Amino acid sequence: MRIVSLLFHDVYAADPRESGFVSAAADRYKLSVSRFDAQLAGIEAVRRDAPLCVADTSDVSTDCASDLPFAITVDDGGASYRSVVADRLEARGWRGHCFVATDWIGRSGFVTAADLRDLDARGHIVGSHSASHPTRFSACSARRMLAEWRRSRAVLEDLLGHAVQTASVPGGYFSSTVARAAAAAGVRVLFTSEPTITVRAVDECQIVGRYAVRAGCPADFCGRLVSPPPRARTAAWASWNVKKLVKPLLGSAYSRLADWIVEIGN
Repeated sequence: MRIVSLLFHDVYAADPRESGFVSAAADRYKLSVSRFDAQLAGIEAVRRDAPLCVADTSDVSTDCASDLPFAITVDDGGASYRSVVADRLEARGWRGHCFVATDWIGRSGFVTAADLRDLDARGHIVGSHSASHPTRFSACSARRMLAEWRRSRAVLEDLLGHAVQTASVPGGYFSSTVARAAAAAGVRVLFTSEPTITVRAVDECQIVGRYAVRAGCPADFCGRLVSPPPRARTAAWASWNVKKLVKPLLGSAYSRLADWIVEIGN
């Protein structure tokens, strides 16, 4: 199966610190309400179908009315999913995925347990984004990865009262070990930050790539991504691979060049 998955983070009214993690790196992925609305409008202009919601592997393999289904995902579990994102999706008859770092539930700027129960009841997919959101997940030991996935799933399943088998990789740091640990922990669908539409399997886990939406992306970026012509997706893939190559080499200097590099994908 192929799917175009869009990766959002927090949305804010006046200040990026309103929702989610507070840092310069996090702010590069946060959108103002007006910019978020523009991206949704761009999707709506080119698609008449609703985004796909993926709760388990049966959803990944389900036949879809569109030859190229799309999905909307939001990482970190910032409070704006409940206060901003969900209402705007529902106004269009859409639902999305809220991926939560469970150690942060209830903290300032993050969703509460009651928020998650409400979102789940409204048809949004609540999934794991690890427990503690390690800075570099792929650098963790396999044992810690397994513990992070298991602990996060246990918290969410206790809150929601049903199985939670969908997750996303924190920070975009993916590896085969990350996937195998997720599979061993009972995750059956794992979203990464690799910009690809091809779904592949690692053990019993389906791996789904995503296209990240950043603060500086043009208003029609998401619309171009979910359109049949592959040009925007190809450019995003090229940008991601440039970053993947230079990130280990530049170290701390990478953050100063990241915004320039991403222009390749816009």
